[in-house]
Amino acid sequence: MYSTRDPFNLRNKASLAAPTAFSLLQSAAQKTATRSAQALASTKQAVEATKQAIQDSDMSFAVPRNVPNFENAQRRFEDNVWNKFSGSEKGLPMYKDKPTGKSYGYGVKSRRGFMRSRKGVGLIALVVFGLLYWFGWSSTPADLVDGTGKTKESSSWGGLVSGGKKSTGVWEQRRQAVKDAFLLSWKAYEKHGWGFDEYHPISRNGRYMAEPNGMGWIIVDALDTLMLMNLTQELKHAREWVSTTLDYNKDQDVNTFETTIRMLGGLLSAHYLQETLPGMKPDNQKDEDLFLEKADDLADRLMGAFDSPSGVPWASVILKDGKGEASHADGGASSTAEATTLQLELKYLSYLTGEAHYWEKAEKVMQVVDNNGAKDGLLPIFIYADRGTFRGAEIRLGSRGDSYYEYLIKQHLQTGEPIYRDMWDESLQGVKDHLLTYSKHSHFTVLAERPAGLEGSLHPKMDHLVCFYPGTIALAATGGLPLSEARKLPSWGEKQEEDIALARELTKTCMGMYIVTPTGLAPEIAHFEISDPPLIYHAPILPSKSNLEKDVPQGEGWKSDFIVKPADAHNLQRPETVESLFYMWRITGDEVYREWGWEMFESFVKWTKVEEEGGFTSVGDVMQIPPPTRDNMESFWLVCAFLFVRMLDGVLTCDRLRRSSTFTYSLDRTTFCLWIRSYSIRKLILSRDLIRVRSASRRGGAGYREIKRGISYWRRRKRRKRRNCRDIKLLQVTIRS
Repeated sequence: MYSTRDPFNLRNKASLAAPTAFSLLQSAAQKTATRSAQALASTKQAVEATKQAIQDSDMSFAVPRNVPNFENAQRRFEDNVWNKFSGSEKGLPMYKDKPTGKSYGYGVKSRRGFMRSRKGVGLIALVVFGLLYWFGWSSTPADLVDGTGKTKESSSWGGLVSGGKKSTGVWEQRRQAVKDAFLLSWKAYEKHGWGFDEYHPISRNGRYMAEPNGMGWIIVDALDTLMLMNLTQELKHAREWVSTTLDYNKDQDVNTFETTIRMLGGLLSAHYLQETLPGMKPDNQKDEDLFLEKADDLADRLMGAFDSPSGVPWASVILKDGKGEASHADGGASSTAEATTLQLELKYLSYLTGEAHYWEKAEKVMQVVDNNGAKDGLLPIFIYADRGTFRGAEIRLGSRGDSYYEYLIKQHLQTGEPIYRDMWDESLQGVKDHLLTYSKHSHFTVLAERPAGLEGSLHPKMDHLVCFYPGTIALAATGGLPLSEARKLPSWGEKQEEDIALARELTKTCMGMYIVTPTGLAPEIAHFEISDPPLIYHAPILPSKSNLEKDVPQGEGWKSDFIVKPADAHNLQRPETVESLFYMWRITGDEVYREWGWEMFESFVKWTKVEEEGGFTSVGDVMQIPPPTRDNMESFWLVCAFLFVRMLDGVLTCDRLRRSSTFTYSLDRTTFCLWIRSYSIRKLILSRDLIRVRSASRRGGAGYREIKRGISYWRRRKRRKRRNCRDIKLLQVTIRS
């Protein structure tokens, strides 16, 4: 025990002023009501209030405080445009597209010269494409043609190769290739494994994780990806299954953590996105609350996992009766990462429903964990649910430790609570002091482990799971801003530059885990050659000596620093590295991260694609060509494919989700789309200048309707469960203002 904190002001039992989660929500709503009333006075006041809200550091989950004037001509024009979309269109317009018709604006047809006319633009485009074709732009690259002159199978995915900065047209083709790969996976699952929680693409069958009819492990997990890819027909099929088949009344124990991040997170993100994206709502208006109602039902069943003596959740829970159960292994201890990776989902659900106990249960876990006073913010990887104390001393950021650290900074970005920023900063410094070292020959930065605790020896091993960390470091350093903008902030300094340098080097190490293998696919675990005694990290960081040259023979040069053991050589289609590439590309703008992402995608297509349109499978040994298959498609493969699309895309904006009414919130100088996904992209919190937003919840818009439906929903619950309706009054106050 080294130190304790009281970050939540909930620990002093004698204090009558200690706020509850409900009082925090109520206080936020009261402030919202006051500011909304002022904002409605005029368009000018609304704009000024919006600017002020971006600078606020108020409590999270306040309903948007800035409601603009919705009667101006531009807003009426935008409304008219968006109201024309029913959702049945083959392709919805992106934010850069204009409405159909010859006249843009307000019905006034402008005069344009020939070069600006549609005929002129068409003629120019024809000439440009003709020249590109003449010079071989559309020909098949040489390295995709085999010795017989036939095109290799991978050419069906775009026939595009890496190297150099690519034109917009090439990236659009690559983006479409990734979407095609997702559709191939989904169609194969629809045909051969529909409803199964596990899908085996080679044997063309699957397995339920819980009887009867399963948990919707794959279907629910992919709902938001279907929406963001504008796959409306596939979404309709998935929604029908959720409505008619999904039932959580299972007399079987399930993993608390996995069920929360995949099922609860999937339902919540689907609920949000159907309100935000045009054309994604169900045909039947009565089904608009389907995902929220399923999420609430599931969360109520999961609450039994938190009924432990300490408040730390049991590893498993029986969904039918909500009874928590201790882990069947590890001496009954829960995984530290699993116990502390439930907070984003439960706090968001608390916001949506007004039910404070979801928030309080999640926050209690963090209180118990922090009260253990772990040295330098680095936690052992097991914790007893009955005692609330750690089991053993092993420290690592791989399995069982990883997402605790990830959720620290993302809780801060989600709620604005400064304690989580402090806890993140402390843990990052702890990583620098105790876990970072360098490989022996090429000085790759290695995030190692301490199996015997901080006083024990350093073990140079990195799980693929660790590769979430470099992107998260960059997110924390910039707050999500592009690096060029973040460097202009008065808070930017030497520490932030040091963190960006560390993020770059760790990203290179993670990408090296891919390039070092013959297949171009990373192993589940990599070991490293390090010096004896190890070189310990000190700022400034020691830069690596290699740029991951591909022509280096196996086991020589920089590749000699990587060790892949046979037991660790499998690849489970994990998204952590591509997640970090996504962050690094968005934040730094460096094309190398985009290119690395495309190279990874090509390797997955080449070596994991199943014949006869079976989809994609995980593989057993990335060091063999061809690698042996495992006959299993992980549910997060569908999320991984989405990450590729988002990374290859040029711009990701809230405007692209909804041009005129994205429901946004102002938190601690950070405005973000309230977009809570459970892992990888689902946990991505987009912040102020990384995206473009309208800080508004207009009457008739997504946010306003969400609040109204929330009131209707809880009135129904009151009639059904005789529940206290004070939370409904809280929402009514906001709307009346």
